Amino acid sequence: MPFGFDPGTSVALAFALLAAAFVRGYSGFGFSAIFIAFAALLTNPLPLIPVVFACEIMMTAFQARGIRAHIDWRRVGWLMLGAAIALPFSVAMLLSVGEDIARITISGVILLMALLLLSGWQLQRRIGALGHSSVGILSGMCNSAGIGGLPVAAFLSAQPMQAATFRATMIVYLTALDLITLPLLWMGGLVTWDTVIAALLAFPILGLGVWLGGRRFLAASPAAFRQSAVLLLLLLSALGLIRALVM
Repeated sequence: MPFGFDPGTSVALAFALLAAAFVRGYSGFGFSAIFIAFAALLTNPLPLIPVVFACEIMMTAFQARGIRAHIDWRRVGWLMLGAAIALPFSVAMLLSVGEDIARITISGVILLMALLLLSGWQLQRRIGALGHSSVGILSGMCNSAGIGGLPVAAFLSAQPMQAATFRATMIVYLTALDLITLPLLWMGGLVTWDTVIAALLAFPILGLGVWLGGRRFLAASPAAFRQSAVLLLLLLSALGLIRALVM
């Protein structure tokens, strides 16, 4: 098995992968954060970060046809500009100071965002290019730890967006973010042949999870979707803090 996992660990990670793919198929984000948070309970999650990024990219291939008409390309572009600025520094920081310190800080920020959104707060004015790029910088700083989608999800959830636009924009943004991050992780020595083997083994599980999550999305109302997205943010931030503090 890749990374020397025993059969029990491999089966547990496969079930976590299916659950995380379902969430991605439903909400458009959360896959990496859920899987890494679970994997950290069983093993060192650092080598798995490139695997989940490769999985994110593969899942977009499953979803591309259904989301194409709903993507807000302008938002994606400005978010990516900020993320591209931050990512080299983010990866260097992760490799030098360790994942746990970064995750405690990041998860704390996301927890505050989620609690603010649960209060019913929404942005009252249109956010321009500078605001989106600034959130992109924060997202880029988070993404080396595998949770770059959470600040963007919190930011977009606070704006009056259609659920289909939110989901499609998150999917495309995360794919672009991972395509930029993977080469940086490779230069840092985190991408190996085990990464490739694990991603290939994950492919059928990803397809099933995304398909099931997509069917659930089609049956959800816009209000239920937004509430689920905010609650997911809260859960993921809490998992990140618990994992970092107790492990």
